[in-house]
Amino acid sequence: MSNTDRSVARWQGDHLIVQVRVQPRASSNEIQGVEHGQLRVRTTASPTDGKANKAVIRLLADYLGVPQSRITLTRGLTHRNKQVTVSGPIDLPEDLPVATRVANGL
Repeated sequence: MSNTDRSVARWQGDHLIVQVRVQPRASSNEIQGVEHGQLRVRTTASPTDGKANKAVIRLLADYLGVPQSRITLTRGLTHRNKQVTVSGPIDLPEDLPVATRVANGL
């Protein structure tokens, strides 16, 4: 499995854990796709005062079809590499590689 084919998300109970790579101050707001095991997100927002983090949550909420309130930034508050947790039921986009659930954690 190459770096570009790895899952960017995994299930933890009813929560989806997603690995994200953010490019702040980009020329557009968009989900670029998967690269090196991370969901690539570009935002025009600057990283100051948490603006880029808020923009990423908005973009992910639109992409996943969930309210912003169900998305929590769980790691990487001040870094480009982030981890977000999405709670509740989710209709996953077909282009989001998610690790399959494993019975009994094995």
